[in-house]
Amino acid sequence: MMRVDAGAAGPTLSELLHGMAQQVGRERVSVRDLIDALGDRALGALLFLFAFPNVLPVPPGTSAVLGAPLVFLAAQLMVGRRPWLPRLLSSRSMSQTDFAALVRRIAPWLKRGERMLRPRLIWLARPPMEFAIGAVCLVLAIVLVLPIPLGNVLPAVAISLLALAIVERDGLWVLAGLGVALVSAGVVSGVIFAGLKLAVLLFERLLQ
Repeated sequence: MMRVDAGAAGPTLSELLHGMAQQVGRERVSVRDLIDALGDRALGALLFLFAFPNVLPVPPGTSAVLGAPLVFLAAQLMVGRRPWLPRLLSSRSMSQTDFAALVRRIAPWLKRGERMLRPRLIWLARPPMEFAIGAVCLVLAIVLVLPIPLGNVLPAVAISLLALAIVERDGLWVLAGLGVALVSAGVVSGVIFAGLKLAVLLFERLLQ
């Protein structure tokens, strides 16, 4: 599996995204372009890139471009595979202008995270725990792409925390991400239960 080790040489993730956003002559940025640019990065970096925009107000259609790849990438993290997406997903794209706007919104948060992250409780961010984190991210990604009210933000936050924890081998952030995942599960379960209860109530009213 490709990954970024803490302290590895080269540009940070925020610097790399900023460079892509400033490229001249590019009209659109596809998912394939992002995977190619992050080819030497961990699956964690890709998971963060596709998850975190769902936390922020984004241009229309961004969730459709970034949501589905999360399911594939989380599944690959769960089984220890290298990042890969089918052509149907990898060919999806957004305009360079929208991508640059997205990077401007992500970069401040990412830079703060990069300053706070460091290797600690490393065993929580390495296999086999890494595979378990992939399973958690897979469930969260499936919830994120479903049309569930209030079902996007918390799963996206949890995936983002877990993704950066994997990148920097920060077990403390793994614990934080798992905590948010538990809260997310409670909120989503509550919304689904309330929806089902309302549906039953409406059905009973129709039968009266």
